[in-house]
Amino acid sequence: MAIITISRGSYSYGKEIAEKVAERLGYRCTSRDILLDSSKEFGIPEIKLIRALHDSPSVLERFTNGKERYLAHIRSSLLQQAQKDNLVYHGLAGHYFLLDIPHVFKLRITADLEDRVREEVKRENITVDEARYILKKDDEERRKWGLKTYGIDTWDSRLYDMTIHIGAFSVSDAVDIICHAVQKDTFKTTEESKRIIMDKALAAAVKVAIINIAPLADVDCRDGNITITATKLPKSLKTNLFDQIITTASQVAGVNEVTILGNLDRRVNPFHKI
Repeated sequence: MAIITISRGSYSYGKEIAEKVAERLGYRCTSRDILLDSSKEFGIPEIKLIRALHDSPSVLERFTNGKERYLAHIRSSLLQQAQKDNLVYHGLAGHYFLLDIPHVFKLRITADLEDRVREEVKRENITVDEARYILKKDDEERRKWGLKTYGIDTWDSRLYDMTIHIGAFSVSDAVDIICHAVQKDTFKTTEESKRIIMDKALAAAVKVAIINIAPLADVDCRDGNITITATKLPKSLKTNLFDQIITTASQVAGVNEVTILGNLDRRVNPFHKI
């Protein structure tokens, strides 16, 4: 039992590999489902959400707290899926949202640019030069998104447990390698790793619940006990905002206790518990 995340560029065979790995292991495979769920919950057209997450973050900056709101919904949706275990997730920086979870196997799939160009030409019926330009631009935009959003370079191999280049290795080879590697004890679900992912999922659910009240607040969880750090709240807001945050967070299923840390114009006690 494990969770597999596959990061890939356009036409790098990552989707095909993910689906074949999931089929062989009997795992669920998801990518767009997360987008669709988040899009419905967020109340925006799916195409806008796809563009915002695939292009550099400048698109998100057109919305008030756009980046925080988009990512909160995506993170929560993915973590809810991940709690069920036996999951292959490809695309949209799944490894970012599942950091520090021991039984997550993080992969990067790459392919030769010219192979990708040929695939783009065939599928989109465009010229070789057009295809090469589009792919290079897409790769750079994805890299910018990772750098600006998390300060992490998606091309950095240290982010992944394994990088597989499709060239010398075929898609079939990659599937064999992944299915063999994921059987290692390192990636088996344990009671501790279950606890970690449950805590992260609950923290993400609380973040979504309070996102319109305190979009810049950080949320952590330990055994159902929530800690919200809200030091970035605008000073112009009313002092009862902390109480609103606590009330909203405490209504999320699974929350035992809420502690809020922060400073609101030095007019309220920065430590509140319920």
